[in-house]
Amino acid sequence: MKKLAIVITDGVGFRNFIMSDFIMEASQQFEEVIIYSGLPISAFTVFIKTNIKVKELEVFEEQKITWFFRKWKEVAHLQKHQSFYGMKDNLVTGYPTTNSPRSMLVKIIYFFTRFFYSNKSILLTEKLQFLSFSNNKTTKTYLRLLQEDKPTHVFFTHQRPPYVAPFLYAAQQLKIPTSTFIFSWDNLASKGRMMGNFDSYFVWSDLMKKELLYFYPNAKSENVKVVGTPQFEPYVMPKYETTIEKFYTKFNLDENTKTICYSCADISIGKNDPIVISAIANAMRNKQIKEKVQLLVRTSPAEDDSRFKTIRDEFPEIIWNVPKWILTRENHAETWSQRVPSEEDITDLRSILEHVDLNINMCSTMSLDFMLFDKPVINTVFGNPENGLYNDQRFLNFDHYKKVVDSGSVFIAKNKEELIEQINQALSNPKERVRQRKEMIDLQISKPLVGTSKRIAYVLSHFND
Repeated sequence: MKKLAIVITDGVGFRNFIMSDFIMEASQQFEEVIIYSGLPISAFTVFIKTNIKVKELEVFEEQKITWFFRKWKEVAHLQKHQSFYGMKDNLVTGYPTTNSPRSMLVKIIYFFTRFFYSNKSILLTEKLQFLSFSNNKTTKTYLRLLQEDKPTHVFFTHQRPPYVAPFLYAAQQLKIPTSTFIFSWDNLASKGRMMGNFDSYFVWSDLMKKELLYFYPNAKSENVKVVGTPQFEPYVMPKYETTIEKFYTKFNLDENTKTICYSCADISIGKNDPIVISAIANAMRNKQIKEKVQLLVRTSPAEDDSRFKTIRDEFPEIIWNVPKWILTRENHAETWSQRVPSEEDITDLRSILEHVDLNINMCSTMSLDFMLFDKPVINTVFGNPENGLYNDQRFLNFDHYKKVVDSGSVFIAKNKEELIEQINQALSNPKERVRQRKEMIDLQISKPLVGTSKRIAYVLSHFND
């Protein structure tokens, strides 16, 4: 009897694997499906209509010794791969600026990992990390859950969250095969270490498979499966489609005027968002944009829109789309992860992608979303070390985004003047970079969007054959 356990850790995993066709496809490939959730069970009531079990995981609270070994492992991984700009950037930005007891421990870790960062030493540190929580009461709870349910495979929808590492450990102790999906296109070449080692891996593309085998030499090529990503599957699902008439009505837009969408990052990296939005709005008022346009701003799902109050008051003509993501739990180690989307928001997003004329964002994965609908994209990076703004120009050198820049699939605007010029160019010639956009999509997503969930479910069900 094939029984699949799915570990959902956050709102994005919920969006990708619950609000796509994955659960339906998995239930056809497995006799039983159990969802182990890092989100409250109440989040699933609307979406799980079959007799699939959902079990809420007890929240693991990391002890100091566990944190120490995890931090050592992650920093050593960054030290080992600091020839990659994104790794180096995370290494530099993560260095403490204070001398608190924890900061001093991090500084000690930084010092020693300058010399000890081999793959062998990283794996040893990970082993110590896992041993440190092996007798934790939450770990024992996870072991009991898996012993009771007896899944034949455990599938993690995100490879990094440390608070579910004990669940991975429990599966390993019970010799249950495990797999994970690489969460995002920037995770391998820019972020820290995975939570642990899995038996198999699901990746977006041939490019991502190559990256995974480079950064994790213990992984076997035959166990890294190129499946595409369910992140974009809702864009080809009929339930989320809407008409252009509904788009204009929903957002109170003029159907005879071209629409620019600015999609925000969250406040951690989108500090220049208000500056860029003001630049666009002022250019519209001053008629520096040659065509008559309207501006629709979509804020980040990871936060509310409170930081934009001043700019909303200053430019009442801007239309705002605040994503309808519901905060399901407060007082969590990563509160943003506890936000889950509504069906209405996915419909809204798909409608925006399909019906606006131009997207502007700061080096976001949203560039890919809009390219999927063949829309021109401008990346704004106004900040550098010299001008006093938040230095977002450094993201151009991150390995995953440098490929985008080098491909010519997007415009790059480093100041207001370049932005206005590129807006005019993109609106007057929207098909200018069609080939480059298609090539970028093919590079980053190696499989068709249609059938993504079916593909993943099928490969999962045949891993142990």
